[in-house]
Amino acid sequence: MTYLVEKRRENKMYDVIVIGAGPAGMTAALYASRSNLSVVMIERGAPGGQMNNTAEVENYPGFEMILGPELAEKMYDGATKFGAENAYGIVQEIKDCGDYKEVVTGDKTFQAKTVIIATGCEHRKLGVAGEDEFAGRGVSYCAVCDGAFFRNRKLLVIGGGDSAVEEAIYLTQFASEVVIVHRRDELRAQKIIQDRAFANEKISFLWDSVVEEIVGNDMVVTGATIKNVKTGEVHEESANGIFIYVGLDPLTEAFQSSGITNEEGWIPTDDEMRTSIPGVFAVGDVREKNLRQITTAVGDGSVAGQEVFNYLEAQKDVKK
Repeated sequence: MTYLVEKRRENKMYDVIVIGAGPAGMTAALYASRSNLSVVMIERGAPGGQMNNTAEVENYPGFEMILGPELAEKMYDGATKFGAENAYGIVQEIKDCGDYKEVVTGDKTFQAKTVIIATGCEHRKLGVAGEDEFAGRGVSYCAVCDGAFFRNRKLLVIGGGDSAVEEAIYLTQFASEVVIVHRRDELRAQKIIQDRAFANEKISFLWDSVVEEIVGNDMVVTGATIKNVKTGEVHEESANGIFIYVGLDPLTEAFQSSGITNEEGWIPTDDEMRTSIPGVFAVGDVREKNLRQITTAVGDGSVAGQEVFNYLEAQKDVKK
């Protein structure tokens, strides 16, 4: 038997709906609400996004070190201080109704004059045993975030594209040895990046190889089971940390029918965070860009929070 869930339409017309309450979304909500705009953040989980899964943040200005959940809490307090609301919901689509937008969740429909998309992205996983178990205990997806924790340690980097090889090069400033594990017999990275890796004495390679399992003791990673895809040979490679970079997936499935995403699912914007739909902005990791950090997300959010105010003021002038 199929049950139909009636979607309840919220009566309030907001100035801004922020989809996602990570660092970009919360900063956008802060700036917009400080401009006396009515704001609601729609978040499918706890406010903070990936910060809630980060034990220690050491590269955020103003803090030598702060716990990820603590930083998330501070940002949330700031975002709601000037009246921004927070609502739970899994967004299914955005409808462009001309002068206003409708954001449809599982059981509610919200209305606003503008929308800021801040849904972020997620690291593509290997999907092998031990990956989830040792996340944060030797398994990482961000060299910039966690590299400094592995000084004078042996590390594995999984992948062969630009990001994986760049991560491996970056990690050599901390690690005693970095081994790139790649399923092919040549890298996919740009040649100039490959040349830097080949010239680095700390980097070695395991070609034609894939990770079958990540292993460790009760506390931390101790290595990985590696299989050669050509010979079928399996061996255990010791390591103190494993950095996985086989890609990122933007969380934009709900918006792809609107035509604002590129072929890979990322959302292109201009410098003011505007998408191809007037009144719809995008910020943070969901954007088509290179560096994805808390600091860059906060920067995007501040720009968008101000730009929605400018957009709404311009719309008033048009209607006069």
